[in-house]
Amino acid sequence: GLCFLPTGHEAVPLTLSIETQFCVGREGWSGEPTRRQRRGIAGDGMDVPWLLVAHGSVTALVVVSFLCGQWPIFEGTFVQSINHFLTSGAYRHFLRLVQAACGTGARDLVLGVEQYCCDRPNPILQVLYVAIIGGTYFIIVQSSFKYIPGYYVSVLHRYLSIVVVSIGAILFVLTSFSDPGTVTSENVSQYVSAYPFDNIIYVEKECSTCRITRPARAKHCRICNRCVARFDHHCGWMNNCIGEKNTRYFVAFLFWHFLLCLYGAIILGFIVAGELKDKKVVYILTVYYGIDNSFSGLFPHVAQWLLAVHNTQILLVVFLGIIALLLGGFCAYHVHLCLSNTTTNETFKWQDYIFWMKKENAAKASAYTLKASINAASSEAQKSPPSKWKTFFSRSKTRAEELVVKNNIYDVGWIRNLCEVMVPLSERRSFSCKKSE
Repeated sequence: GLCFLPTGHEAVPLTLSIETQFCVGREGWSGEPTRRQRRGIAGDGMDVPWLLVAHGSVTALVVVSFLCGQWPIFEGTFVQSINHFLTSGAYRHFLRLVQAACGTGARDLVLGVEQYCCDRPNPILQVLYVAIIGGTYFIIVQSSFKYIPGYYVSVLHRYLSIVVVSIGAILFVLTSFSDPGTVTSENVSQYVSAYPFDNIIYVEKECSTCRITRPARAKHCRICNRCVARFDHHCGWMNNCIGEKNTRYFVAFLFWHFLLCLYGAIILGFIVAGELKDKKVVYILTVYYGIDNSFSGLFPHVAQWLLAVHNTQILLVVFLGIIALLLGGFCAYHVHLCLSNTTTNETFKWQDYIFWMKKENAAKASAYTLKASINAASSEAQKSPPSKWKTFFSRSKTRAEELVVKNNIYDVGWIRNLCEVMVPLSERRSFSCKKSE
């Protein structure tokens, strides 16, 4: 099964199946593939791609269920059930198993670890981020830099990759260790003046922990134990709150890492494509092995060769592609929040407000309908029954009462909203003058 094809390159082994290996060299063909080798090439190609498709489908289902299972569109579906199992059900079963196997003491120990990991500031996810970035870059250097420069990839990318990873690390440090906008007794009056209460989702009240007036849009973080202005959320990956002063760094971090993962996946894809072109795999398959020169004919065998020879690069492309997709969606969501001058915390507040207002309007509508029915019954003998048109238009008032409008007073237009994120109010000259006012 050792064959040679004139290519102008040194002989490099190419694995097409378990039974077949051929080499690309300068001497030309030294023989033809046997019947067994042809049968192996034609018959073994579809197993690996279908396994890869099944693995990707299951992975996508788990990721979508975990991230989106609570969306209203998935209510009552198996996606919501998977989300419930992943987020709470599996952990409850694990606690029961630990208690049954090791006793109450072991269960309390697990709960203590959970409290430290989820309810206290800790660098666990920060260390995990560094390990993921450093480990992935190390694997890429060890497995793929030997193909740079290549058929499609310039030597420039050896050094450009260091620059883009370093910028991502700088944004990580800025987001993790910058002040998110801590509200203290010294600056609370400025924040109260800068962010007026809308008396809908924000009313004037005192923080029971900090013992200061809690400004509008601020929230007391139970993990960091401080009030944060324009609070968005607490990010475990940063071990820091995302608030007024570091939202810009956080969004830049998301956007840059989206580009970083996309860049890595594209470059690795070009490396693999260059190797495919350089080794003339398609030419060998079609000319010497009689494979049909079509996508359906070539794909199983090319995929098998890629997974056998460049499996590390393929796995990295899939991994980086999935992470880029998730980061891209998360970044787009936060860009939308910035353009509308809304925070993640306020999104949940508005959802709760609209939910309860709809419940209240539904109760009012029921009372209105009941009152109308009683009035209609009392005057039924005296008046003729109302026409269908009159009944139709009489219901429009009830439907209008059910309409709940989100009135965000902090939305001042997308340009000014974006400027507020890029240059926070507390960093402007006018902010220091509000205390005297």
